[in-house]
Amino acid sequence: MNTTQADTSSTSRGARCAINSELPLNRFSSTIFKGLRRTDQRKWAHAYLKGLLVTSGKKSVRRLATVVSRDPSVVQSLRQFVSLSPWDFDEVMEELTHWVADRRPEPVWSIGRAVLPKRGDRSVGVHRYFDLSSGRTLNCQLGLGSFLCVDTAHVPVDWCLHLPTTWTQDPERRRDVRIPDFERYRPQWAHTLRLVDRLAARTHSTSSVVLVDMSDEPDVGYLLHGLAKRRRDFVVAVPPHLAVLPAREGAPVPARARTLVSAQSPETALVHLPGGEQRITHLQTSLVHLAGGSQGRSPGPPYRLFTEVGPARSPGLLWLTSLAHHPLAEAASIASLHRGTTDAIGSMEQDFGLLDFEGRSFPGWYHHMALVSAAYAFQRLHGLTAVPCRNTAQRVP
Repeated sequence: MNTTQADTSSTSRGARCAINSELPLNRFSSTIFKGLRRTDQRKWAHAYLKGLLVTSGKKSVRRLATVVSRDPSVVQSLRQFVSLSPWDFDEVMEELTHWVADRRPEPVWSIGRAVLPKRGDRSVGVHRYFDLSSGRTLNCQLGLGSFLCVDTAHVPVDWCLHLPTTWTQDPERRRDVRIPDFERYRPQWAHTLRLVDRLAARTHSTSSVVLVDMSDEPDVGYLLHGLAKRRRDFVVAVPPHLAVLPAREGAPVPARARTLVSAQSPETALVHLPGGEQRITHLQTSLVHLAGGSQGRSPGPPYRLFTEVGPARSPGLLWLTSLAHHPLAEAASIASLHRGTTDAIGSMEQDFGLLDFEGRSFPGWYHHMALVSAAYAFQRLHGLTAVPCRNTAQRVP
C-alpha cells in the first residue's frame, strides 16, 4: 500500500488505523469465520477482510490482493473463495450477530435497503428499480439488511437479495447464477419478515422493536399484520395513501393516513438521538386502527400515526407504530435511528466495497455481503469490550 497517498475520507483513515495491530483483527477473524470448514477458507476470509479494511478507493479483488500479498496467484484465490468456495453465509452472519449482540445493542432492529447499481443484465437479481430517495430509475441489485444499533453505530448482521420474477421464473438464468431451488420471489415486505424471523431465532429477543421504511410499499399492510401476528412492536414508515380508521367511537369511515394526520395540531416532543444528543421537534399525530377488517368485528388494536413537521410545515416520513400507549417522544426517537442505518449503508458503499463485487453468482453476492459486513463491524466496534453473556468463553472480543 502506498502510505503517501492522500486518504479520500476520514472513514478510510479510521479503517486503516484500526488494524495497526494485527492481534485484534486476527481474534475477530478467527471468531467470525470459525464455522468455515477448511483452513484455506479461513485464511482467504481473513485476507479478504484485511484487504477491505486497508485498501483505499475501489475494492476490486485485484486491488485487495495487491494490498495483502505480492503473490500474483492471490487474485485468483480470492475470486475462488468469494464466488465458488462452498461456505455458509448464515453461519458467518450468525457469529457476527452474536459478536455485535455481546456489545449491548439498542432494543431496535433496523431494516435498511441497499441499492447497488450494475451495468448490463447478467448480475444476479439485477432489474430496473425506481429509487424513491434519488427519484431515478436504476439498473441495480436490491438488498435488504437487518442492523443492530450500538451507540452511534448501525451494524449489518443479515441480508436478503431481492429476486424479481424475471429471475425466479427463468430456469436458465437461475442455473447460470446458481440460485438455489428453494429461493423464490418475495416482495420487500416478505423479505422484511424473513429478516425479522432470522434475527429472532439468533438472538431469542422478544422485545426488540422493528424499524423500517416501507413508504413506497403498496402492500405494507401485509408487513404490519405479519409483525402484529408475531407480537413484535414496530415503527414503520408507511405510504401516504394507507387506509386507516380514526380511533374513536362509532363507525368511522376509512381515511388516507396523510390526510388524517395532517389535520392534527402539531405537538412538541424532545427526541433522544444516538450519542446522548437531544433535539426539540414538532410532530402531528393521531391514534388509528388499520382498515380492511371484517364488518362487525373489532377494528383491532390502536396504532399511532405521526410525522415530523418542518419549518414550512412540510411533512416528513409518515410513521405508524404499535407503541400507541408509549410517549410520542419514544416512538419519534426510534424513528430517528433510521437515518443512522441509511448513513451506514452509504459508508459501506464509500469505504468498504459494498458496490465493488465483480462476480455475478447468487452465492458470491451473499459471500461478499458477509465479508463487507464483517469489515464494517470490526472497524466500528472492535474497541468495545463484550459484556458477560451466554457462551462468552467461546467468543473472542
